[in-house]
Amino acid sequence: MTRDPRTPEALSWDTFIQGLWRENPVFVMLLGLCPVLAVTNTAMNALSMGLATTFVLLCSGVLVSVLRNLIPRQVRIASYIIIIATFVTIVDYAIQAVSLDLYKALGAFIQLIVVNCIILGRAEAYASKNPVVSAFVNALGMGLGFTFALLCLGAVREVLGSGSLFGLSLFGPDFQPWAVFVLPPGGFFVLAFWLFLFAVVRKRLKVTESSMEERTNAA
Repeated sequence: MTRDPRTPEALSWDTFIQGLWRENPVFVMLLGLCPVLAVTNTAMNALSMGLATTFVLLCSGVLVSVLRNLIPRQVRIASYIIIIATFVTIVDYAIQAVSLDLYKALGAFIQLIVVNCIILGRAEAYASKNPVVSAFVNALGMGLGFTFALLCLGAVREVLGSGSLFGLSLFGPDFQPWAVFVLPPGGFFVLAFWLFLFAVVRKRLKVTESSMEERTNAA
């Protein structure tokens, strides 16, 4: 029997883990790929964008959940965008205050968090239909899953393209970096590699789970 989408989901471990693995926003749902490809030329940029997006996800998800019974349905999308834009503005000024170099490196993609389909999608599909705790846990899982994906790309691109990780040299002065990995084409190459690896691992895990279920049923 199909669950009514208007019925709140029961809080469980899956509420958190789905964003990290089963419904990872980048490696499974292929959402928010503009910042994934644009700002992951270093691990620090990737981590910063991931944490900024996670903060906006958490705060907007909680506030949408709190106000879900007060926001008129006819203006819900506009209301969600205003809420998201408020927290994006906070992040924007916070990053400027912490590091101008980081702010310049991330560029317009900080402001573009407003239109990130992951955040608006979570507000519409989950936070607006579930209580605060569930919305917080789900947003945390999605945010960490997004950050994990960005770090996967950023780490590989920085190591191969610059010979460093978080600005620390790994291979010494004799290393010849592969400059293509810090350029836009490198983002596509590394994303393709991670998508392939993620798909293979998920497929093998499903096969393993199916084999275990068959053995359990046979026993």
